[in-house]
Amino acid sequence: MTCRVWIMALAMVVGVASQSAGRDIVDAMGRSVAVPDRVSRVICSGPGALRLLTYLQAQDMAVAVDDMETRRNKFDARPYALANPRFKTLPTFGEFRGHDNPELILTLSPQPQVIFKTFPTMGHDPVELQEKTEIPVVVLEYGNLGAGREKFFQALRIMAGVIGRGDRAEAIISFFEGRIADLKRRAEGSDPTKALSIYIGGVAYRGPRGYQSTEPSYPPFEFVGVRNVADVGGLTGKDLAYADLAKEKIVEWDPDVLLLDLATLQMGEAAGGLRELRTDPAYRSLTAVREAKVYGVLPYNWYTQNYGSILANAYFIGKLVHPDGFRDVDPAATADEIYTFLVDKPVFAAMNELFRNLAFKSLPVN
Repeated sequence: MTCRVWIMALAMVVGVASQSAGRDIVDAMGRSVAVPDRVSRVICSGPGALRLLTYLQAQDMAVAVDDMETRRNKFDARPYALANPRFKTLPTFGEFRGHDNPELILTLSPQPQVIFKTFPTMGHDPVELQEKTEIPVVVLEYGNLGAGREKFFQALRIMAGVIGRGDRAEAIISFFEGRIADLKRRAEGSDPTKALSIYIGGVAYRGPRGYQSTEPSYPPFEFVGVRNVADVGGLTGKDLAYADLAKEKIVEWDPDVLLLDLATLQMGEAAGGLRELRTDPAYRSLTAVREAKVYGVLPYNWYTQNYGSILANAYFIGKLVHPDGFRDVDPAATADEIYTFLVDKPVFAAMNELFRNLAFKSLPVN
């Protein structure tokens, strides 16, 4: 072997070795997981995992999806999916909510180098999945925009660390912190004597619900200084996140403003919150119904929380209850600014069309 050929051969060996060399990262379960130095092929298991990948502008790394992405439903309130119709054409590796199929994963070509997994107690156990596939499984805690905001940010940083998108992760974190600060700043200074009482119904919880379904700690309210009348205190855990109220309580409270989560439209023309507000005598007696102060907001709890829609709804609600502070805000345009930053496309109109163009407007309840 000539010296030149030997050097070329050595270079090839070194190149292969450098690509296969690994590094350890610590996931949300505190596990040390060995991942390749360079990652370009992944799959995302569990609610919200593919959303985070899309936020990081790395959606093209996904080589397969769970079956949530390939369904062709009449309704879809996931901006990341609307912005990426390609997901519907990818092979599937299992069922939604983390019910992965190791055999399917092993047949994928090309093979993923890493599996990201949210909600690890849901579906396939991540440790067992890693053992069966011999592919690193990195667990993420999805978090929220309230008390779990740092967990959301940590999930972004862990995923970004694996795929080499650290700068983008920090940009996303700054974006959310900036938007939340802007919402709170706009809401400050409002006359507390003019505070409106408000209730949101029709909030989805593992599927569509009627108008009695609410979220006492509805996330957008926090950012604009609004309290859901259903947040009566003493609630913790799941009770704070979701409640199915007695209709009589809503009538007793008689809020100034009613909001309807448009996820309820999935129940069809003959059921759901909009039909109830139009036909139920108890709801017809409410002041807000009689005065046409009932408004539609985007579904946000769709394959877990859509963070962009939380912000978009907050700007609309802020304009309702603090008109002076939000005077220069066009809620639809602001929604598209948010979606364009997060998923690279202004998808408000496309999503709103799926929900009868009822978002961010007074609903026809009379």
